[in-house]
Amino acid sequence: MKKSLLSAVALAAMVAFSGNAWADILIGVGGPMTGPNAAFGAQLQKGAEQAAADLNAAGGINGEQVKIVLGDDVSDPKQGVSVANKFVADGVKFVVGHFNSGVSIPTSEIYAENGILQISPASTNPTYTERGLWNTFRTCGRDDQQGIVAGSFIAANFKDAKVAVIHDKTPYGQGLADETKKAMNEAGVTEALYEGINTGDKDFSALIAKMKEAGVSIVYYGGLHTEAGLIMRQMKDQGLQATLMSGDGIVSNELASIAGDAVDGTLMTFAPDPRKNPAAKDLVEKFRAAGFEPEAYTLYAYAAVQVIADGIKAAGGTDSQAVAEAIKAKGPFATAIGELGFDEKGDITRPDYVMYTWKKGEDGKYSYFENE
Repeated sequence: MKKSLLSAVALAAMVAFSGNAWADILIGVGGPMTGPNAAFGAQLQKGAEQAAADLNAAGGINGEQVKIVLGDDVSDPKQGVSVANKFVADGVKFVVGHFNSGVSIPTSEIYAENGILQISPASTNPTYTERGLWNTFRTCGRDDQQGIVAGSFIAANFKDAKVAVIHDKTPYGQGLADETKKAMNEAGVTEALYEGINTGDKDFSALIAKMKEAGVSIVYYGGLHTEAGLIMRQMKDQGLQATLMSGDGIVSNELASIAGDAVDGTLMTFAPDPRKNPAAKDLVEKFRAAGFEPEAYTLYAYAAVQVIADGIKAAGGTDSQAVAEAIKAKGPFATAIGELGFDEKGDITRPDYVMYTWKKGEDGKYSYFENE
């Protein structure tokens, strides 16, 4: 009887030890899984989940399996803080997210205090990595880089045009609009109008009337695809012949669904399309075979998980601060979006933005195509 009891205790101890030794590596994915920006949340989720599945199929990270934990922030900073606190309670040590800069900035402080390393695939506001936190990284570029490309393009191609600069008052939208404004001002172009809207607005008649009165023919918009699409459609309906230019916040084919034919000719800055990277060909086909088009930030999220995995391997363990140091010191790392190295702030060392134009493709559907 005693022997059986001892054996049972020993077995339980072995199981417990085994569970601790081979515990899952939890990676939180925070983003707008629901709400008007859910298309971007789906990109982060699908990219991270596929990366985890591929890592697990290859034996995991140092023999440990990766488990994805989702957090829906609905693009709202307060909800993002709730998601961050839940990740802390769940024992997450690595986060891919968030999408919005206005969510990534406050959540990063919670993560820093609780030993969580954060890699955003999409948050471009410079503040995110400019506060000296140990834990903030991104696989995308920054608005002060993107704004230079946009502002320089306006100055080079529309120097004599009346330009309106519009933003959605968020850290991302206003930050990008202001960086673009700064670049075009320095190149000798002064805006005819500078206005802010509110996210969630549906009627832009008053704004369009102001732009018509000012003779605007170029509209630079800092914000996301939902409001951008409505502005385009209403400009066309109300007879304002103006070209809209925006940034990486409109990189979703949902834009065309909202704007309709008014999307034709829209200009947009984004990095070179990672789907065209020959090294990502098989991965892109895997997504498409599963019925998901890996546009915009899908591969950026996949790359974020790859960087976390390589950082853990380089650090020889899952201590998040050691992993952060390894990511900065041991790169560049081979990822789905190309080789990525990181500076001391956590920014990538190869910023690259190019101009795209929205137009009909060979399939008759509107999408974005890199300018030649």
